[in-house]
Amino acid sequence: MTTRLPDAYFDRIYAGADDPWALSSRWYEQRKYAITLALLPARRYRHAFEPGCSIGTLTARLARRCDHVTAVDVAGAALRGADARLRQGGCRDRVTLTRSSFDAPWPDGPFDLLVLSEVAYYLRADALAAVLRRECPRLQAGATVVAAHWRHEVADYPLTGDAAHAVIARTPGLRSLGCYEDADVIVEVFDTGDARSVAAREGVPGAC
Repeated sequence: MTTRLPDAYFDRIYAGADDPWALSSRWYEQRKYAITLALLPARRYRHAFEPGCSIGTLTARLARRCDHVTAVDVAGAALRGADARLRQGGCRDRVTLTRSSFDAPWPDGPFDLLVLSEVAYYLRADALAAVLRRECPRLQAGATVVAAHWRHEVADYPLTGDAAHAVIARTPGLRSLGCYEDADVIVEVFDTGDARSVAAREGVPGAC
């Protein structure tokens, strides 16, 4: 097995449909995005990095919470869909779209938010761990890392969502802030700082 699913796999997926996972219409996806954004500990971020952005459904939502978003995908068709969606949403000027892969060297940041949404399980465990160990030290001090993945097994994918999250959680320098999981999805948030709670960051009386 190669270290990740090849680019041609995703080209074939998008050749069959503009929105092959129904990201823009399925309630499961809308709910997952809401949970992902709700778990972010900061009200606002300066610069987010979203590898595997697909057609930009989450990207557009991130643009409302971030001064800028850098988003990449391996599929040209996905990026064209993201471009159109972001233009329609009036936020194209706040998003940099580039054709690249999660395991390629990440763009220059510095990033204070890393969003791993339905992308980590496309890599083998050793490749995923290597990418995170190489790139996460480049994140801004105190950056947030949020990961959200489908928990059911997919025959084509090298990892399950749970296995991918186990790798992410072992990444040096990442400290857990919280987690949501149900039968279908796991969403976890980490940071590269002191892992203070939202209440502690806000100085709410009684919070440690």
